[in-house]
Amino acid sequence: MVQVKRDPYGYALTTSDAAAAAYSRGLLDLLCLRTGASDHLAESIAHDPTFALGHAALALLGHEMSVPIDVQARMQAAALHAHRATERERSHVHAIGAHLEGDSRPLVAHLAAYPLDALLLSSAVPTIAFAGVTEVPEEAWAIVERCRPSYGDDWWFSGLLAFMRQEQGRFDEAMDLSVASLAVEPAAGHSAHARAHAHYETGDHAAGLAWMDRWVVGDGASTDSLSHFSWHAALHELSLGDLDAVRRRYETQLQPDGARGCRALVDSGSLLFRWALTPGATGVPDAADVIGATAPETLERPPTPFLALHVAVAQLAVGDTVALDRLAAWAARHDHPTQREVVAPLARALRLMAGGRHAEAAAGLAALAQDVRRLGGSDAQREVVEEARIAALLRADRWEEARVLLDARLDRRRSPRDEAWLATAAPAANR
Repeated sequence: MVQVKRDPYGYALTTSDAAAAAYSRGLLDLLCLRTGASDHLAESIAHDPTFALGHAALALLGHEMSVPIDVQARMQAAALHAHRATERERSHVHAIGAHLEGDSRPLVAHLAAYPLDALLLSSAVPTIAFAGVTEVPEEAWAIVERCRPSYGDDWWFSGLLAFMRQEQGRFDEAMDLSVASLAVEPAAGHSAHARAHAHYETGDHAAGLAWMDRWVVGDGASTDSLSHFSWHAALHELSLGDLDAVRRRYETQLQPDGARGCRALVDSGSLLFRWALTPGATGVPDAADVIGATAPETLERPPTPFLALHVAVAQLAVGDTVALDRLAAWAARHDHPTQREVVAPLARALRLMAGGRHAEAAAGLAALAQDVRRLGGSDAQREVVEEARIAALLRADRWEEARVLLDARLDRRRSPRDEAWLATAAPAANR
């Protein structure tokens, strides 16, 4: 007999006891960034094939996380069975369906009416888990703030808010929120992620590295996509200038493989590029392995501007000017304005850099400085564009301009790597 049950935030689930329990386990796995979410959601529709939210959630994971799911079939099933559910569930299904078609307005409207719909709030905000539905951080911040009164001191929302606070430069608040959240749920992946960013952005590299190394083998060991947390640890090591540690981290935790999909492109690819730019770097592994581990359709037609950024960086790392030309031409014809207005000129600038035209490349990257944030991701990830610009300036003998950028980075936070980079520019500038 079909009954109305409740999800972890109190919203009705029109399904059986067993299906509701499996769905709730899957939702909590997602909110923790824990492995097993898709398995539990699949279990929910095995218990009740008419459970619309189970089908819709799987479609969302297939679309956003490249989980091997027939997205169209799951979405069709969700739409077919939604009529028998509550108004909130029908709105939820409609919001996911529209989002998958490229229209996120129903999802934002849904959250205004149902702020405790944690799955859709998580998908609306660009984080480690989802790409989000906004292009500039302020829009995502506004969505989170509107939902904030409904959550109180909830551990998951505190982690989401912590990530937002560090984006706003409110690092003490971010740290307090993430620590409080982890005290309630030590495996809270969003909170751990926010804490990782707070350590990095404040230049607290030694403490951040020590904490991350403990968490990934302890409370966070069951976290999905642990490679991203390994990337955070490697970024601390890179900032400290400990290139031997970066090599060990890469070889043991960040080697690309087919199972990691886009994570290899985003984490390993960007790390290899930034590592190769670092003063004293030798024997950096070939980024061709990253490209080989990435689906060809992602390389040819990256589904988001954020992935397009990382495709371009990986192609620059291997010096593939043909691929960069192809990416620039494809993005220039794209319906999405960010692909046209940011990705296309970015790919062109990196193509110039790959071709040795460093002064022109630096000028192109400088023109994009204010628009890079439209690509999505975090400040720590988008920094790869700034680092490419610094490298181009140095290679073009534009020492003073490079020094201005490096001084500004060191004003933001301490970094022995940037200090070493600045030292290489200073003698040349004085000549």
